[in-house]
Amino acid sequence: MKKKKIGVLMGGLSAEREVSLNSGAAVHQALLAQGYDAVAIDVGRNLAGVLEREGVQAAFIALHGRYGEDGCIQGLLELMQIPYTGSGVLASALAMHKLFSKQTFTAGGILTAPFRHFRRGEPVRPAELPFGLPLVVKPAQEGSSVGVSIVREEKHLAPALELAFRHDSEILVEQYIKGQEVQVGILDDRPIGAIEIVPKGEFYDYEAKYTDGMAEHIFPARLAPALYEKALQTGMAAHRSLGCSGYSRVDLLVTARKECYVLEVNTLPGMTALSLLPEIAAKGAGLSFEKLVAHIIESAALSTGAD
Repeated sequence: MKKKKIGVLMGGLSAEREVSLNSGAAVHQALLAQGYDAVAIDVGRNLAGVLEREGVQAAFIALHGRYGEDGCIQGLLELMQIPYTGSGVLASALAMHKLFSKQTFTAGGILTAPFRHFRRGEPVRPAELPFGLPLVVKPAQEGSSVGVSIVREEKHLAPALELAFRHDSEILVEQYIKGQEVQVGILDDRPIGAIEIVPKGEFYDYEAKYTDGMAEHIFPARLAPALYEKALQTGMAAHRSLGCSGYSRVDLLVTARKECYVLEVNTLPGMTALSLLPEIAAKGAGLSFEKLVAHIIESAALSTGAD
């Protein structure tokens, strides 16, 4: 890859634009420090022209959210025959859409919270849900906990629905599962470790993810050996069920009853100073941030198998 011009794709058009810019800047600097010919590209609707003008021969995708993590960019790169990092079109689309990912998990026997799916305009009546309060309301296609609320009293449901629908025309209403927040890092299609997150607030929300000091990271996760291994294998099963490739981060809730509930699979996990995959890679696989970035770009490919 050091013989190729690498485009670091960052920014983009989603609600996670600022986080992506931070991820992309860190990745770009890591590539330059290791002698790669890399250019930072703030992704807009003219991306195809920019890639052609810059002579990009491989892409490190540091985008998050819609139009970057959902298969759109991956499809464009496939058409342009530019190898890229991370999962392919279908896996990216499935992982980004919480309805279809949860349906896939369920079909594969992977535990996930009971839920109901609603479109804008459809009434959400608590009495008609198969589970009671508390519950979780979230947009179907956002990351970084954007638009997510925990509802403990019925009077708070309407504001939670309004917030979620502000970000998407489809939402999920899930049963609230109490458990340890555990995230499994996947690299080279194998689990490399599980880290426990202890947020200062009610849950691991956007602020906790991107504000230093708002969450404690504990590696390895405080689980008994058998349960730790179960968490790793659950993460791997979720990664495989969606057809992901290369690397990902799988978010779990581990209950007192030793159940591992899959929340979601992040096909393009954050690559900032506070991001979890780099921390897991460093502590679980002995890879520095720079080495992790190099490892990922060296795996860039097309899903067709073309060079």
